Amino acid sequence: MKEYYLGVDVGSVSTNIVIMDENNNVVVKKYIRTKGKPIKAIQFGLKEIKEEIGEIEVKGVGTTGSGRYLASILIGADIVKNEITAHAVAALNYIPDVKTILEIGGQDSKIIILRDGIVTDFAMNTVCAAGTGSFLDRQAARLGIDIKEFGELALKSNNPVRIAGRCAVFAESDMIHKQQLGHNQEDIINGLCEALVRNYLSNVGKGKEILAPVVFQGGVAANVGIKRAFEKALDMEVYVPEHYDVMGAIGSAILARNEVKSKGSSKFKGFEVADIDYKVKGFECNDCANMCEVIQILAEDKVIARWGDKCGKWTNLSDINLQRLA
Repeated sequence: MKEYYLGVDVGSVSTNIVIMDENNNVVVKKYIRTKGKPIKAIQFGLKEIKEEIGEIEVKGVGTTGSGRYLASILIGADIVKNEITAHAVAALNYIPDVKTILEIGGQDSKIIILRDGIVTDFAMNTVCAAGTGSFLDRQAARLGIDIKEFGELALKSNNPVRIAGRCAVFAESDMIHKQQLGHNQEDIINGLCEALVRNYLSNVGKGKEILAPVVFQGGVAANVGIKRAFEKALDMEVYVPEHYDVMGAIGSAILARNEVKSKGSSKFKGFEVADIDYKVKGFECNDCANMCEVIQILAEDKVIARWGDKCGKWTNLSDINLQRLA
């Protein structure tokens, strides 16, 4: 039987799940909208994978993203890594000599600098929405076009207009102003793409030495208008990998394979976790002045994990019946 590895990337906008074989080939991938319900998103993805490819032997599991610890508890991860490491490992799998990774997701963006296959620097932007996928989605909806057509329309522009891209609010106001002046939709869209790239390079990429090869990852990499704007601003080719939208999950699957090979066994709980009734419950601990908010996850009325306390009193307890906490 072939050996497979599972990678899960839980973000605020999307939950990405991949199954990879021992040769780092993506067998199946799932891009699921999280919608504020990461547990449901993970379970839905696992159920779809099982229905699609049937029973397989998963030899290792890795999790990443903002919900990586929650995901690791649910499915039994062998390794939990941050997004920087996961994205870097995935990019190196496709472009072994990659030196710069541009990553733009639904709610944040990041830049990763590598030299000789090692991450030497990185920066993240999680404050302003300008330049992220959610902002582009909103503008596409406001303009009455499908987000999938956004980039193609930008490529049709013959006279791009300059849009203020330093802030999401200003960018939207400036777009409306340009519309009122009578500019073509294609020119406004292209102007927005170039503004978002300027914003990214001046904020996220500020002070960073961007060298080729450059890899563009994240959901926004599907936008050919943004890709062209990056190539124009950097004056170099920007490579978009085949599975640009699930690179974090790919990196975590590769890391899981390496971890299990050295450890020898996996903690994967099986695809059956998709059918378990999980619940999340929080309470405030009043045992000291810290007043910690403790979050606990329950599977069929049994506490399987807790986090949020500073002293470790609750974190170190496990398998306590729910009725004892009432």
